[in-house]
Amino acid sequence: MTHPLLTQDHIDAYARDGVVLVKGLFKDQVDQLRAGVARNMADPGPYAAENLKEGEGGRFFDDYCNWTRIPEFAEAIKASPAAAVAAELMGSKSVQMFHDHVLVKEPGTSKPTPWHQDSPYYFVEGQQTVSFWSPLDPVRDASLRCVAGSHLWEKPVLPTRWLAETSFYPNDDDYMQVPDPDAEGMDIREYEMEPGDAVAFNYKTLHGARGNESGTRRRAFSLRLLGDDARFVERPGPTSPPFPGHDMKEGQRLREDWFPMLLETAD
Repeated sequence: MTHPLLTQDHIDAYARDGVVLVKGLFKDQVDQLRAGVARNMADPGPYAAENLKEGEGGRFFDDYCNWTRIPEFAEAIKASPAAAVAAELMGSKSVQMFHDHVLVKEPGTSKPTPWHQDSPYYFVEGQQTVSFWSPLDPVRDASLRCVAGSHLWEKPVLPTRWLAETSFYPNDDDYMQVPDPDAEGMDIREYEMEPGDAVAFNYKTLHGARGNESGTRRRAFSLRLLGDDARFVERPGPTSPPFPGHDMKEGQRLREDWFPMLLETAD
């Protein structure tokens, strides 16, 4: 039986386009997630970053891998239907935690989030992946933007450092240069969203976000989950997130003591 938040059209669109809007995925956890973001910004983790150069207005804060130390995040993940929805979108019997990510653009932050695919930054390969991007404020103009069908491209997009704008890995030959989807007329999906709505997208889907020129904050919580076919893979250099000391080998499923199963369905 399809989850009440989904229809077969959602599932078909996710397979075809690599992106779909799920209304109300975290609607009952919005206040909890806002409290978690406030805790995160007051006590940033080791991977926290400020993504503006000197002279650029506003503030663009991001941080990830904090769900084990911020109880509001862990509780919201458990209480939400995210794992059940992810299983149906991915066509997967299992759903495994990867990590969380917070992105906050204060009013007057003109800097956009650069176009990128998540997959090349990660030490995970597989087609059964899903990232949920959920705004905690109403979003009209600073929404996530995804290129439909880009999860099926033959060559991955070159991962770059957002602030330095340099290549993430030493060898660029295995990657295509970052395209300009607006100039190239690509099929960009962008949604007006209420707090708790979520854009679901494949790790290989090219995406970015506009700057926040509005007079209100744009807080977003992202949750990255894995399905049956996700496996550890070696990259040409340190990955992001790095998860130092993981001791995993090529082709293994991610270790469950670090990346717990959120859902497992019997055959």
